[in-house]
Amino acid sequence: MTLAELKNSLEKTGFPVAYSHFTSKVKPPFICFVVAYSTNFMADNEVYQEIENVQIELYTIKKDPAAERKVKEILQSNGLPYETTEIFIDSEKLFQKIFEVSM
Repeated sequence: MTLAELKNSLEKTGFPVAYSHFTSKVKPPFICFVVAYSTNFMADNEVYQEIENVQIELYTIKKDPAAERKVKEILQSNGLPYETTEIFIDSEKLFQKIFEVSM
């Protein structure tokens, strides 16, 4: 799956989606995603298979299991296993749920 395909899939949640950040203010819930790091598979001193670890960040005003479920369903329907973390960003007064996938 490419980043463009991931963006198209995430847009099916009905939430605004952007790579890294939005250039104008948007109301939550919204999604940002970014390639955080790679864990490439090496063979014979070369990159044999590129693996990008993408963080999909769901931002909500309150804990929102329904919004989280929409993201989970998109990831599952695309065969993308994920790990999650969650924090409250006090300065923004937003919950951030991060779904990390490898592509």
